[in-house]
Amino acid sequence: MVQQREVSTRKQEYGKKLQQLLNDYKSIIIIGADNVGSNQMQKIRIALRGKAVLLMGKNTMIRKVIRELIPTNPKLQALMPYIFGNIGFIFTNQDKKTVRDVVSSNKVPAAAKVGVVAPADVWVPAGPTGLDPGQTSFFQALNIATKIVKGSVEIMTDVHLIHKGSKVNASHVSLLAKLDIKPFFYGMAVQNIYEDGAVFETAVLDITPDEILSRFVNGISVLTAISLRIGVPNLATLPHSFARAFKDILAIAVATGVSFKEAEPFLEYLADPAAYAAKHGVVAAAAPAAKAAAAAPAGKEKAKEAPKPVEEEEEAFDLGGLF
Repeated sequence: MVQQREVSTRKQEYGKKLQQLLNDYKSIIIIGADNVGSNQMQKIRIALRGKAVLLMGKNTMIRKVIRELIPTNPKLQALMPYIFGNIGFIFTNQDKKTVRDVVSSNKVPAAAKVGVVAPADVWVPAGPTGLDPGQTSFFQALNIATKIVKGSVEIMTDVHLIHKGSKVNASHVSLLAKLDIKPFFYGMAVQNIYEDGAVFETAVLDITPDEILSRFVNGISVLTAISLRIGVPNLATLPHSFARAFKDILAIAVATGVSFKEAEPFLEYLADPAAYAAKHGVVAAAAPAAKAAAAAPAGKEKAKEAPKPVEEEEEAFDLGGLF
């Protein structure tokens, strides 16, 4: 009976603490705590002091507390799908990226264990092992090429012992133990971020303001192109619409000779490019380009007249073929 009362008291205290944290903090970092020891957990708690609060607990208890708070705070419903496995919460009102970096940087090396899924590739480097020649048969069983150098077994080439995502077997564990290699680094894995009813991946924290601005500008460009194509005016298309309208009016002014204030510089330039360049300090090399542009209509007219001689030559050729 005493033990049951103690358990019930602890549950009530835990529930009150979790409710208070959910009400006091705006952001929650959801972490995975697989293969994290108590000593490492304590070091992470110490590193987070003043920045955040780490809370672990049973998933059933966490769900129960959140369900009780959902009627008053419906946004907490977004947390429910992520409460599974060996997880915990880090509550913070400070910069989430800073807290994430503190948690991610706290990792410790660990030996391989039988049946564990490898979180990374494991390579055994070539070179002396410090083992006596009696261990050669062990390496042969694993298909690892070795040689004896100065009374010691030496691995000839680098060996890809364990692939990422595969299970570690007893032979792997035995070899790594003999070579005193701790291939894995374990720590808390930051899984997701909760904030104001939304849950997103931690990769969002690495997006910089410049990248956001670049994507926004690119989106505006796409919106402008689509709007101009389908003929739907909006704030993004107004500068382009005004520019096109001014070009049309300017073309009419050039063709008719009717001038207005904004068209005067263009008409002055077209009338005498060299004088305009000298007056305004424009590079004189621009004048030939203007002359070429002015001569373009005449060239087009000549191009239209060009087919006539060709037709006459074709007729003469055809008549000659008849004889």
